[in-house]
Amino acid sequence: MSLSRQEASVRMHRSPRLAATALLGTALITLVPLSPAQARSLPSVGATAETAPLYDDEAGGNANADDPAIWRNDADPGRSLVVATAKEGGLRVYGLDASLVQSVPAPSPATEDDAPGRFNNVDLVTGLRTPSGRADVAVVSDRGNDRLRIYRVDPSQPGGPLKDVTDPDAAPVFSSDQAEINEQRTAYGLATWQDRSSGRSYALVSRRNTTDLALLELRPTATGTVGYRKVRTLSLPSSFRLPNGTSWTPCGEPGELPQVEGMVVDPDDGTLYAGQEDVGIWRLPASLTGRPVLVDKVREYGVAGTYDPETEECAPGADPGFGGKRLAADVEGLTLFRESGGDGYLMASGQGDNSFALYDREVSEDNEYEGGFRVTAVSADLDGSEECDGAAVLDAPLGSRYPHGLLVVQDGHETSASGSEEGREATGFKFVDLGAVTDAADM
Repeated sequence: MSLSRQEASVRMHRSPRLAATALLGTALITLVPLSPAQARSLPSVGATAETAPLYDDEAGGNANADDPAIWRNDADPGRSLVVATAKEGGLRVYGLDASLVQSVPAPSPATEDDAPGRFNNVDLVTGLRTPSGRADVAVVSDRGNDRLRIYRVDPSQPGGPLKDVTDPDAAPVFSSDQAEINEQRTAYGLATWQDRSSGRSYALVSRRNTTDLALLELRPTATGTVGYRKVRTLSLPSSFRLPNGTSWTPCGEPGELPQVEGMVVDPDDGTLYAGQEDVGIWRLPASLTGRPVLVDKVREYGVAGTYDPETEECAPGADPGFGGKRLAADVEGLTLFRESGGDGYLMASGQGDNSFALYDREVSEDNEYEGGFRVTAVSADLDGSEECDGAAVLDAPLGSRYPHGLLVVQDGHETSASGSEEGREATGFKFVDLGAVTDAADM
């Protein structure tokens, strides 16, 4: 059954806090608190800048901060950019001072009964091979239309650095027709990958409310646009055999499976890390041809829940003790930064306790846990990151402002006194000096 635009709007415009529980049954998040000792064990890092708040209401253009990506301007690193999704509010492009450079609207609905464009995740491809030469592009999952949107990055072009170069003939990623698109089991999480052996560029895309992943090859056309073709798909598990012999499926709304959103690919070895929100972090080949390995589990792993349709929440049962120790569901915001000699870290946000976990990026070390941190308030005018939904890191000098690199994290609960407005739920992005993170986490 297709949704009317009004019904789709109601379904998609819940607040970040409510959406985490109502859509995914993750009321379990807030019911597994950290002990005081656990809360003290992680160091804190303060942001250096934050974007203006986004408001997910009609006056704010239904804008809701979600996922960032960092584009490095090699000719002038101090003028690098942050490209970020704002869901139905489209895309925002920020300078390194967190000021707005460009706002790109999401597509309007085809008809009043269809879902509007809704930009969920974004990632970058550097040096995409096109008939006219190499190009840097931002690739976006349009959850509202079940498509990828591709934008060429060029800071010299008038009107802003992003130009839409999406092939107008681009087909839906998962859906067969508009009626299925309106059900919104559509393109959701996204990570890009460039296969060094072939030189081809890809996007890995997850499907909302399912465990499905798709590998799409990006295909530049002779007219200067970029399309894509589906190479293969893979489905992660939705139920799990526990050590006590029972089977467990994360609690959620009937018919919805534990979805994946945060994803990142290690460019050196083509390893995909995928965050299944209520389960944990999977490691598998980006080609989607190998066996997935569960690197770490959320604390709530194995906790049975009962879904209440009236409250749209899950009431948790007893904890059998099979969960992990570092991540509080949802696991989100996977990003990766490299160091010389092959070292580096996989980073993931634990949305349930506002923490970030760090893992060794070396598969030979089985992605061993290395520590963590939190992004906390600096002042009343510069708060921390709560309920983080997306993150991006760039471990390269970005001028005098960020000589050690930059971390950008989504803030799902913007509370800065100078920005947020009373009675309006706000989100935004925090810019963090990567050097401060490495110092605090003793990396």
